[in-house]
Amino acid sequence: MKKITVAENAGFCFGVKRATDRLEQALKQAQGGERILTLGHLIHNEAYNESMRRRGVEAVTLEELEQIAQNANEKHPAKVLIRAHGCTRETVALLQSLSEKNPFFRWEDCTCPYVKKIHKIAAECDRAEQALILIGAAQHPEVIGIMSYFDGEKYVFSSAEEMECAFSQEEAGDLHKKTPVLVAQTTQKLGIWHQSQKKLKKLYTNSIIFDTICSVTESRQTEAAALAEACDGVIVIGGRESSNTAKLYEICRKACTNTVWLASASELEPSRFADCDHVGIVAGASTPSDEIEEVYKTMSEMNENFQEMLDAQQCTTLNTGDVVTGTVTHVSDAELQLDVGAGVTGYIKADQISNDPTFKLTENFKNGDQVEAFVIRVSDIEGVAELSKKRVDADKNWLTIVAACNEEQILEGKVAEAVKGGVVIYANANRVFIPASQTGVPKDGDLSTLVGTTVQFKVLEIKGRKAVGSIRKVQREVRRAQEADFWANIEVGKVYNGTVKSMTTYGAFVDLGGVDGMVHVTELSWKHIKNPAEVVAVGDPITVFVKSFDPEKKRISLGYKTEETNPWNIFKSQYAVGDIASVKIVSMMPFGAFAEIIDGVDGLIHISQIAMQRIAKPADLLEIGQIVDTRITDIDDEKQKVSLSIRALLEEAAAAAEAMPEDYAEEASADEQ
Repeated sequence: MKKITVAENAGFCFGVKRATDRLEQALKQAQGGERILTLGHLIHNEAYNESMRRRGVEAVTLEELEQIAQNANEKHPAKVLIRAHGCTRETVALLQSLSEKNPFFRWEDCTCPYVKKIHKIAAECDRAEQALILIGAAQHPEVIGIMSYFDGEKYVFSSAEEMECAFSQEEAGDLHKKTPVLVAQTTQKLGIWHQSQKKLKKLYTNSIIFDTICSVTESRQTEAAALAEACDGVIVIGGRESSNTAKLYEICRKACTNTVWLASASELEPSRFADCDHVGIVAGASTPSDEIEEVYKTMSEMNENFQEMLDAQQCTTLNTGDVVTGTVTHVSDAELQLDVGAGVTGYIKADQISNDPTFKLTENFKNGDQVEAFVIRVSDIEGVAELSKKRVDADKNWLTIVAACNEEQILEGKVAEAVKGGVVIYANANRVFIPASQTGVPKDGDLSTLVGTTVQFKVLEIKGRKAVGSIRKVQREVRRAQEADFWANIEVGKVYNGTVKSMTTYGAFVDLGGVDGMVHVTELSWKHIKNPAEVVAVGDPITVFVKSFDPEKKRISLGYKTEETNPWNIFKSQYAVGDIASVKIVSMMPFGAFAEIIDGVDGLIHISQIAMQRIAKPADLLEIGQIVDTRITDIDDEKQKVSLSIRALLEEAAAAAEAMPEDYAEEASADEQ
């Protein structure tokens, strides 16, 4: 045997690894006496499931759940994990109910995000005018779970031919009156899926088709077909119950008749491939790496570390497209230089490390660091290789973008640039396009204002390796959360610090933090005003309090003026009947003059109280704006009216002069001098 090639995508897929990692975490965190269980086998791999059983993990049935939940207690709590294939909607509801009844019974959903996406599609399409068609194995746990989320007319077909036959024999019920919705089991063969799409489109032109085959499955199947074409012997490793392994076996056997299917490494007969020049090793999504490693070691009769083989293939040469790990030997802000072995010096330009123009290589790398990178170009003559760290990071983190889309997670990233129709964000080294309508910037607004800012967003859609997101959706959810919290805590009299948002002739609208309230014009000032602009301006900070509110109509009436700022109360705290007050004449009537005592409180000087002698009108002795001293003769608290008198002070002065004419004459003479 001259060559052994292990498929790059062999072994655990993203969804299976996610499930096994969560089980591993549950085992590490398990308290003494806690039972860790899986609803059915977590994955379709006998060897893995047996190893978990030896570690105390119990695989239980749906019928056992209620008894397990009843027996769970403080000393012996129980935790159930849903397998990667998912379960039915009814099972999720049962687990939720049992956990709510008993706090010592918990459960965790380990369903693959790709499968969860199909659950969501089925639930959202469950309408009277639509019918669901699934291409897959009817008895597979994944398919059973998906179909439970659709209550209407629904069908499962294993092939395009089976679907066409059923429709031609009028077994499709009322499908001709409805809109067919087509989905596929995540591990379906690409050939069958493409045929099914074509046939359905011919039968029903109004069909809605969702491409639900896992992108990893697509890559795995494509790679398996290519590898089998190049080999004269193929080993497929995976559990007998594994649907995706069965499909890999079919694909490889079609291209290479010398193909065997092993449930575990112990079934391998190396002698079968003794005369082969090139043997390929392919593994299903539920196959642990140690099983693949054991097969490889047996076939190669070497003791090399399998993971190194899988990652680097122990090449002595470097080729474009390889992924290598190098050691940093020099750092500048322009590039990194690395020793990648094979007598080649690798270099990574700054723009192949980060999309952030402010990212400083000298601040983030140092000599001796290990960096994994993708080989862009190799020059054997110069002995150098151009590398890209960004490419490796993007490939590694792409599945986190897919998972974030399926699970509607909030991501964070920096806006890198404004482009035609929107902006671009790089999250986990992956490019996400945000359409202008989803940026939160007003229509025809300047999108460049977002460049350089760090924002939160959600991924709305995945198209191949392209992701489309929305900042606006997160902003809307945040506002809704703030609004819900606001309405949950609002009460009459509560004080808020807000900002004047807009004004009308009848009042000012105040932003209280995502929720608006209104201060009526009569509540802005104790004085009569014609327009809110006499007191506040848009953008002004303002302290207000709740006068009343209606949660159903989302209306809040706010107050601004308080008793502490009531001019009448201020006046009463400073003056009493008999006090002398310097006042300003503000208006005159035939019966007297009105004078401002303090801002907001006027008093009346009756015409009879202006002078000691009779006058025809107030203007004979007074003028607007004149400051005069008066005696407060009366305060009507109920009507908030004040009576003032100049005459009282004049009479008092006259009486004093009459009582002491000599002293008074001297004072008068002194004043004149």
